[in-house]
Amino acid sequence: MDVVRTSKRLSYLLRHRPDTAGLTLDPAGWVDVEDLLTALRLTRSELDEVVAGNDKRRFAFDTSGTRIRASQGHSVPVELDYAPAHPPAELFHGTVERFVPAILAEGLRPGNRHAVHLSPDVQTALRVGARRGRPVVLRVDAGAMAAEGAVFTQSANGVWLVDAVPPQHLTVLDRG
Repeated sequence: MDVVRTSKRLSYLLRHRPDTAGLTLDPAGWVDVEDLLTALRLTRSELDEVVAGNDKRRFAFDTSGTRIRASQGHSVPVELDYAPAHPPAELFHGTVERFVPAILAEGLRPGNRHAVHLSPDVQTALRVGARRGRPVVLRVDAGAMAAEGAVFTQSANGVWLVDAVPPQHLTVLDRG
C-alpha cells in the first residue's frame, strides 16, 4: 500500500467528493469506518497506518473508533461543531508570493472551504505555503480580531479556523 497516495485519496473522499466512492458523510462529516474500508479496499490496520502516519493529523476517529472524518478543509457541507476558542495573540498563514497582493488588498477568505485555515506557528505556516512554491508567511493579529468579535475555533489537529481575516489584521512576516 502506498501510504501517501492512500492519504490523498482519503482526503479527497472525506473533504470533497465522498460520492465518488459511494459514501455519504453525516451532517458532521463522519462516515462509517467499515463503509470506508469497503470503498477503498483497505484493511483496518492499513487505515490505522494512514491515519497515524499523517503528520498533519488530517483525520480523526470518533471516540468509539467506528467513524472517521477529516479534521477540516471540507468543500462539502458539514458542521464540525468545534467549540469557539480564544486564539493566541497571533496566528500565521502560509501562502505563495503570487497571492500576496490580493490577500493584502482583500484579506483572507475561505474560497471553496468552510473557513480560513491558520497555523499556530511560523514553521507550520512555512510548510503549508511551500506546497505550492516559495512560501510567504503572513502574521494574523488574532488577538485584535477576537477583541472585535471574530469567532475562532480549533480543529482536532490544531489548525485554527475563522470565517475570514480582514486585510488590516495581516502583515507579511517572512518571504521564505
